[in-house]
Amino acid sequence: MNTQLAITLALLLTSMVLFIRNKPRMDVVALLVIVALPLSGVLTVQEAVAGFSDPSVLLIAALFVIGDGLVRTGIAYKLGDWMAHKAGSSETRLIVLLMLTVAALGSVMSSTGVVAIFIPVVMSVAMRMNIPASRLMMPLSFAGLISGMLTLVATPPNLVVHAELVRQGLDGFHFFSFTPIGLVILLCGIGYMLFARRWLGSGQVGKDEPERQTMQDLAALYQLTERERRLRVEPDSPLVGRPLNELELRSEYGINVIAVERQRRFRNLLQVATGNTVPQPGDILLVDLASPAIALMGAYQEIGVTPVSLESSYYSVHSHQLGLAEVALPPESRLAGKSIQEVAFRSRHRLNVVGLRRNGQALPGVLVDEKLRAGDTLLVAGSWKDIDRLHLLTRDFVLLSLPSEIREVVPAARKAPYALLSLAVMIGLMVSGVVSNLMAALIGCLLMGSFKCITMDSAYRSIHWPSLILIVGMLPFALALQKTGGIDLAVGGLLELFGDAGPRVLLATLFIATAVTGLFISNTATAVLMAPVALATAQAMGVSPYPFVMAVALAASAAFMTPVSSPVNTLVLDPGGYRFADFLKIGVPFTLLVLLVTVVLVPLVFPF
Repeated sequence: MNTQLAITLALLLTSMVLFIRNKPRMDVVALLVIVALPLSGVLTVQEAVAGFSDPSVLLIAALFVIGDGLVRTGIAYKLGDWMAHKAGSSETRLIVLLMLTVAALGSVMSSTGVVAIFIPVVMSVAMRMNIPASRLMMPLSFAGLISGMLTLVATPPNLVVHAELVRQGLDGFHFFSFTPIGLVILLCGIGYMLFARRWLGSGQVGKDEPERQTMQDLAALYQLTERERRLRVEPDSPLVGRPLNELELRSEYGINVIAVERQRRFRNLLQVATGNTVPQPGDILLVDLASPAIALMGAYQEIGVTPVSLESSYYSVHSHQLGLAEVALPPESRLAGKSIQEVAFRSRHRLNVVGLRRNGQALPGVLVDEKLRAGDTLLVAGSWKDIDRLHLLTRDFVLLSLPSEIREVVPAARKAPYALLSLAVMIGLMVSGVVSNLMAALIGCLLMGSFKCITMDSAYRSIHWPSLILIVGMLPFALALQKTGGIDLAVGGLLELFGDAGPRVLLATLFIATAVTGLFISNTATAVLMAPVALATAQAMGVSPYPFVMAVALAASAAFMTPVSSPVNTLVLDPGGYRFADFLKIGVPFTLLVLLVTVVLVPLVFPF
């Protein structure tokens, strides 16, 4: 082993340890790699930063924008409602439709976003049908993962292995190259879940509720209904003329101001509260109290306000302007360990945290000092425009649930046909091969923009930059391992151990190595590391590289075994009431089934 290879392996091992610890965050680790490789002399600066111009990275960014167009036009939500309607009262039909719908939608947009959209739909259907949500959440997450095995653009690992083929001077995969194998795995997944659901029946059974929760339902779920008040600001109130962030009403009095009703020229205007909102005499403050009995403490008199009648929830009254949404904290969230006060949600995102659920239970009061934990769900209130900005910000939190009122405020609902047209044009160009996949995706984005399905601001916000930086930072490792002989060393070890057993055994070995590595680090990073090994193994054996890199791509998506191996699994952990052992019990056998399908089917579609 030469010195440069030792340095490369040390950096790789350090990166994997940091990925597992998630400190610092993964995209920061990727940037450190970009700096460390040139400083150590393993790569030049140009080689280390080449990922920023890699077509696969730009393609992934464009696909985030395409997915945003499907959400802003309401297509994703309408698809979920259609599925719930068609399922009727049949649990079997519901599971089949759920997995087919999620897999189809996930084949052209982020599986994390798809699963986040469908969680509230599945919860409401489970309550209406009086069945445990645990029998549906696992099929939902598995379908999200299987969607990555259906098309070239379904998940970043597919694009990574495609780009590696192109870099080696070979023809890359086509749009539907994954589809024959992915469809078989999807059918196996549906059949497996129809059988395995009997092991998932211990969750809570809900009561009958409407198809999708309303804002009033969310308010009741988080115990807000008894704490809502309307308070008129008196002329002599000490609140007058001072911004809310100076008044400390939450910490001093347990009063959280959500919005302000202000009389202007014979009509009431609603102003969603921010830290800079300045109360004026006669304003009606829409507030959330830490306790329904707070008025008994004399707080109203002290701050110069008087109660005003509240006939129904102000969230329902002002639903066109004032929205509610649930957000979940994924395992890598930087908000874990911080209090709601420290997070400064209102100043950063112009949204108020009005509720907190932990382990399925709502915590009472305005919890300004409560320390957040991974897996918590927060209920936030604010304008629909500000709520929309939360979509796909999957680093610190994931937009988990939107109430039924979102149907009335989808920002580009009338543009849904144009979004479908743009998507069809993109897929048609990718399938035909008239232009490159990147050009097809960029044309789709331009069409979405020209039809006003998206805006420039929403397009930039929709791109998950940490994922792109992670890919850019891991790509130099593949080149460094090639230059220093690391790939040859790995291939030599594989051939020495399994070379005499035949290519199918090596195929299975690569699948297992990729799937196991993906339990600890990002599946994208796993694909970046394993794709060159697969190519070199095929070259050393003198066989076609396509079955080997296909096996790596499929294994990278086979993150079924633990709740932390994919954000998709983490999202359904709390709604399904699952434990770590549940994923092992259901995920390990299915991963072995996917391994069997891969070893049998891949060589038939892509001969050695």
